Amino acid sequence: MEKKTLGMMIASLRKENGMTQLELAEKMGVTDKAVSKWERDLSCPDVNTIPKLAECFDISVDELMQVKADSQKADKKNIMPMVHLIMKAVALAMGVGVAVLSVLNELDATSGMGMLGIGLACLAVSCLSQKSEAQ
Repeated sequence: MEKKTLGMMIASLRKENGMTQLELAEKMGVTDKAVSKWERDLSCPDVNTIPKLAECFDISVDELMQVKADSQKADKKNIMPMVHLIMKAVALAMGVGVAVLSVLNELDATSGMGMLGIGLACLAVSCLSQKSEAQ
């Protein structure tokens, strides 16, 4: 389903319910000109009137605003590949840093072990989270 603007939703729902702009305006306590502006996306209803508008159409606010129940899951799935990439990049950066600093004799053993530990931890987190997503 293609996402509509709020104005398109209001116009569509108003027509589905067999209402004129004037009838909707009277229910909402606004002018028909205000409803016309909403439907043409020239203005939006006040945020405090959104629940009343949804009630006029006998739908939930989420339906009016086209909120999908699984939108948080979709967001999480979209961000996870980036998280894995960042974790792997940090691990690579730590490895390269240790190698370069060792060649330049600018790295003590404790710092090197710490950097490699960070890199390994990032790889472990990335691998474990990928494994849990697959299940």
